[in-house]
Amino acid sequence: MAERDNKVMVGALLLLAGGIIGAGVALMYAPQSGEKTRKELGRYAKKARRKGEEALEAVEDFTEQVGEMAEAVGERASEILDRGKDMAYGAKKGLLKALEDGEARLMKERSRLAKLIG
Repeated sequence: MAERDNKVMVGALLLLAGGIIGAGVALMYAPQSGEKTRKELGRYAKKARRKGEEALEAVEDFTEQVGEMAEAVGERASEILDRGKDMAYGAKKGLLKALEDGEARLMKERSRLAKLIG
C-alpha cells in the first residue's frame, strides 16, 4: 500500500511540475502583457456592448414600423369593409326596387290580360 501511495504522490508531483513548467513557458512566449490583454478585452467588451445596443435599437425601430404598418393596414381594411357594406346595402336597395317595379308591372299586365280575356 505504501508503494501505491508513493506512485500517487509521484504522479501528483509530476502533474504539479508540468503545470508550473507549462505556465512558465506560456509566460515566456506570451505575445503581450496581461495589462495589454485586459485593455483589449475591455475595448472588445465596450465594442460588443455598443453593437448590442445598436442591434436593440434596430429591433425596436423595426417593431415600431411593423406596428404602424399593421395599424395602417387595419384602418384600410376597416375602410374597405365599410365601403363594401355601403355598396352591398345600395345593391340590395336597388334590387328590392327592381323587384317591386317588376311586381308592379306584372300586376298591371295581369289586370290588362284579365280585362282582355274577360
